[in-house]
Amino acid sequence: MTHYDLVIVGTGSGNSILDGRFADWKTAIVERGTFGGTCLNVGCIPTKMFVHTADLAKTPSISSRYGVDEQLTGVRWPDIRDRIFGRIDPIAAGGSEYRRHHADNANVTVYDGTGRFTGTKELTVTAPDGQARVITADRFVLAAGSRPNIPFVPGLAEVGYHTSDTIMRLGQLPARLGIIGSGFVAAEFAHVFASLGVEVTMIARSGLLLRHEDTEIATRYTELATTQYDVRLNHDTVSATRRADGAIALETLSPGGRDEIVVDEVLVAIGRRPNSDLLDPAATGVTVDEDERVVVDAHQQTVVEGIYALGDLSSLYQLKHVANHEARVVQHNLLHPDDPIESDHRYVPSAVFGSPQIASVGLTEEQAQEQNVEYVVGRAEYAGIAYGWAMENTSGFAKLLADPKTGLLLGAHIIGPQASSILQPVIQAMSFGLDAHTMARGQYWIHPALPELIENALLNIPLGKN
Repeated sequence: MTHYDLVIVGTGSGNSILDGRFADWKTAIVERGTFGGTCLNVGCIPTKMFVHTADLAKTPSISSRYGVDEQLTGVRWPDIRDRIFGRIDPIAAGGSEYRRHHADNANVTVYDGTGRFTGTKELTVTAPDGQARVITADRFVLAAGSRPNIPFVPGLAEVGYHTSDTIMRLGQLPARLGIIGSGFVAAEFAHVFASLGVEVTMIARSGLLLRHEDTEIATRYTELATTQYDVRLNHDTVSATRRADGAIALETLSPGGRDEIVVDEVLVAIGRRPNSDLLDPAATGVTVDEDERVVVDAHQQTVVEGIYALGDLSSLYQLKHVANHEARVVQHNLLHPDDPIESDHRYVPSAVFGSPQIASVGLTEEQAQEQNVEYVVGRAEYAGIAYGWAMENTSGFAKLLADPKTGLLLGAHIIGPQASSILQPVIQAMSFGLDAHTMARGQYWIHPALPELIENALLNIPLGKN
């Protein structure tokens, strides 16, 4: 049994905690998968590299309306895949090499394997070869992340399926892809594969895609998705079988009866679950909630002093920028336990890099109503600004919610080109308490750039000050 000053479980955002200030700490890092965590290896970064490629591939399908006749003459899937992972894999390998062998990490020991608590502040790490090592520590940072949820569908395991962990490394593009799910992972991969020429079928149990977004946004996205993919709403996947020709038949049940959807590959994208069950936090006294998230306070500390948690393991927000923020809070509190700081989860933005993009922050209209929050709404369409007009975009819009008394923004929701970038000034205004009128009239807005969409939406908020 080896004792450490600090043990970090997970090498995503948890790995960023260690810097020169920890050089004298005897530290262990435990990693059960690939160094670098979800975002680097199977999440944000590779998916957005695929999304950018998909955006380029989709351009010829709309270029003719502008008088430019383009054609997509081919898609070299191995080249697309290998360009992306040819850049990412060395980063993961380099991060591992740095922690194991660089002089900066002389006091750091890396353990490959799954860590599981077997006593108070006692972790047993089981390596891939079955060898177990027991380590203890004064402090732990639990940053073990999450993994894809898998539904129980008879026959699915036997026919085989992909998750976001594996779909990007396919050997070849399928002709037909069935996506079980209707959230952001489903939306992004539908865009990627459809743009590369794959026939995509989205199978949603609900009557709306991206139903966690503001309902107006989700409704517009669903309408647009049905023009791009075969969208099956209110369909429950009840079985999967392998046909004689090698294809996969998915049987679904809907209000209209039973359907059979025939595809070549299946992507399961119904959400992610925290990896808390792998850690067995109860063995060290750490509690989890009904959704299996490790319970933490505002300082990111669990109910056990000296044990912190962050990221997907403990956070409602399965977002890299949130995990990074929480890691900085944990880093400070490890170094300054007598002067702790709190995480700020007031205005957490998110984006869906689908077709089209969606970005949001703050309350949806439905949440405002549920919480009895007074609000007024300002809207603006892409078609109403010069650059949107130039793009001939007739479907995109922005929707802002504001307090009718103070003018402070309560929420913002955008669907359309570059929504993820256009949202940023709203996040800044909300974070620093800038009211809608001051934001609209207290600065220049570049004409004719896309952020004029926000300017117009601000001016359309009925505050009596415009």
